[in-house]
Amino acid sequence: MSELYSLTLSPSVLIDMMRPDGSSTIPVLNGEPLSADLAHELMGIQIGVFLASVCNIVLVVSEGMNDLSMWELMLTVDLLKHGIPDPSVLTSSASQDKENKNEDQTGCEDYISDLCFVHTRLQGQDFSPSKFMLLRRTLEKHFNSSTFRVGSSNATGHASDSLVPSSTKVEDLTSSRQDIFLLPLRGHDDSTKFEYGTYSCMLGMIRDQILSWPARSFSKNLSERDWLRSSARIWDMVKKSPVISEYCKALQSSGWFRKQP
Repeated sequence: MSELYSLTLSPSVLIDMMRPDGSSTIPVLNGEPLSADLAHELMGIQIGVFLASVCNIVLVVSEGMNDLSMWELMLTVDLLKHGIPDPSVLTSSASQDKENKNEDQTGCEDYISDLCFVHTRLQGQDFSPSKFMLLRRTLEKHFNSSTFRVGSSNATGHASDSLVPSSTKVEDLTSSRQDIFLLPLRGHDDSTKFEYGTYSCMLGMIRDQILSWPARSFSKNLSERDWLRSSARIWDMVKKSPVISEYCKALQSSGWFRKQP
């Protein structure tokens, strides 16, 4: 399980990686010189593609109910993951690679992690069942065409806000495999109690529920050592991905980012 925080997109990271001329101090695509803001954007995408390729669960953490930037990032990750294989089909020898390629040609690109969405820094009114249902419907619509498994298979069937009884709790609207979690704004002393307990208590409940999920299976059994080796190779593939490289060129020509001097 891994967590994808908005930290990778924060302004402080961008400032640290920017030279006086606006170029990036961090090589992103095979050492190709890029402006810092474009390199910053691609780093978030590369990390997302990597995590979605090697992890069972990726936590997508957002602030508030209306920040959908991380959702957009994961849709981009889904789009650009093409050509990154299942970690279990990668082996250490060239002969085994060839054999696996022949045997698993149709399934080598099928693996993608599950997503778990955590919305943080919420106020008391954000925990109403109607707002939770609206958030879920928005999430399902957003990922409707995605290969990520998101949505209706995890939710119980309340058709609309008007059909949700006032006595219904947020926890009643989810099944045992919940993929959306809400966290309140944390107080300085963590003493503020909400319906389900303090911030720390709610955080512990989220941890326990996520860890109880059945692990997403790779196409073959994989030891921890082989997973680490395969993950290193996949990270190298991500950095050299021609699909991400073409996307970078499209962004460069879009006019949205500073041109490299």
